Amino acid sequence: MAVIGQVIDDKYEILKLIGQGGMSKVYLAMDKRLNKQWAIKEIEKRTRDKNNEIVIQSAIAEANMIKQLDHPAIVRIVDIIDNGNVIYIIEDYIEGEPLSTILENSGAQPQDMVVEWAIQLCEALEYLHTRKPPIIYRDMKPANVMLKPDGNVKVIDFGIAREYKEQSLADTVSLGTKGYAAPEQFGGKGQTDARTDVYCLGVTLYHLLTGQNPCEPPYEIYPIRHWNPQLSAGLEAIVQKCTQLNPQDRYQSCAELLYALEHYEEYGAAYRAKQKKKLTAFISVLAACVVFLLVGCVGLFMRDQTNNADYEQNIMWAQTATTPEQKAEYYSAAIDIKPTLTEAYLGMIEAFKNDTSFSTEEEQELMKKLNANLAGLKENPEYPDLAFEIGKLYWYYYEYGTDNSSDNQITKMKSAIQWFDDAVTLGNENSEYYVMAKTYRDIGLFNQEITLNIEEASDKGMYAPYWENIKELIQLVSADEGESEIIELEVYRLAAYSIETYARKFKSDGVEEQDMRSIFQEVKQRSAQVDATSDKTQAMQEELMQRFDAAELAIENAYRE
Repeated sequence: MAVIGQVIDDKYEILKLIGQGGMSKVYLAMDKRLNKQWAIKEIEKRTRDKNNEIVIQSAIAEANMIKQLDHPAIVRIVDIIDNGNVIYIIEDYIEGEPLSTILENSGAQPQDMVVEWAIQLCEALEYLHTRKPPIIYRDMKPANVMLKPDGNVKVIDFGIAREYKEQSLADTVSLGTKGYAAPEQFGGKGQTDARTDVYCLGVTLYHLLTGQNPCEPPYEIYPIRHWNPQLSAGLEAIVQKCTQLNPQDRYQSCAELLYALEHYEEYGAAYRAKQKKKLTAFISVLAACVVFLLVGCVGLFMRDQTNNADYEQNIMWAQTATTPEQKAEYYSAAIDIKPTLTEAYLGMIEAFKNDTSFSTEEEQELMKKLNANLAGLKENPEYPDLAFEIGKLYWYYYEYGTDNSSDNQITKMKSAIQWFDDAVTLGNENSEYYVMAKTYRDIGLFNQEITLNIEEASDKGMYAPYWENIKELIQLVSADEGESEIIELEVYRLAAYSIETYARKFKSDGVEEQDMRSIFQEVKQRSAQVDATSDKTQAMQEELMQRFDAAELAIENAYRE
């Protein structure tokens, strides 16, 4: 074993131990001739130890493989020294820390920064895959990526990398880190190839963007916007394609993935809709120019008249259509004709609410229209009313992510916040929806921020305003005799969930026991009075009634002397 101050091969002076594994140690050393620091991996040879022999053979193979490489994002090996009892591998000393440590300390990383790292890693993998023969890395994960002080990343640890063999049907050994490794790395599914590294990089991006460790529950790669609705839809599509179980369904090369990453915003539904809109507009302008040449002002007048007629015709067809799908289709056509009027958007929202479920497919359809025309819509004084209705659509009807009711409710709230905020900031304080929009927004912001504030012990004082907003929302919904049953039940469920979860916190923020019990009894009574007419609302009502015992117990425990 090397000791501090020892000089290896007459030039590498051992400075300190910086890492240690099962069968190897890593030291920081100074090259006395070049006055440069290196990392030295020391592997002791042990006689009659087959595991040790495998480690040594693997280390030598790794070192010889890396010695041939020259890429700024890949660690370099400059020397291999065998003194008989010990093998020393001399490689770059990389200042910085692994991305796994950054995740442990800080959680999910900023989207733009992750994309920047991903591009560098993708370039490094593409470099490996274009060697002769190709090198398949197979162990991409945050722990094997070092973030240097200059902000660039470097790939380390080529312990399970292998050269791709054209005639091989499968890998000799199944290796990889579970959670990050592709299915084909565990045998029986063919030879690992470049698409294997695409999968591992996709899971690594998932972990960096969401903070969710794939090696821990729920052991499933959810769409990244399940964890954070503010993330890019385009980036979500890229990560999902990378992590498909079937290699044929992934990007087929890192070059293809690199292009997607460099244009990730273009992969979002909003961008595609906007580009389609631009193409349609260009064709329309070109056609209009021809019309102008032929018929002049008369043609322009007739076109305007036709557009008005077509718009009204589509609105009428939508109102008389017999299915929600037909209604949405006609409203969508009307939006294409007059994209800055709110009437057709509101009609589409009502169509989506028809089955009490706003699906992710319906969300994409609505967002295509909204995002392509949002700037113009915001100039319309009726936009705040539309934003309020979009917020309610997300809040009460959005079906995205987990089936757990409380988790799903939080996801709905987070998705609705931006629309309620538009209704407040762009709306009129005297409008009938203003107070309700502000209440929804503030409740949503509380649920979005409270977990982090609890972790940082900065949540004191947040609960009393939240309680007042819950009471305000109950009053507003209960006062509307025509309110839908699903909205009533969702509000009462939110109140019961909040009492059950935060009863002690409400007390510590000054909420009186009598006040809480009074609201609880009102919620319990009104929940029982709701006339649930569908299977969905009946199930919601039954689940809510079963939850009241836990909420009542939470009140008793909170105020027990």
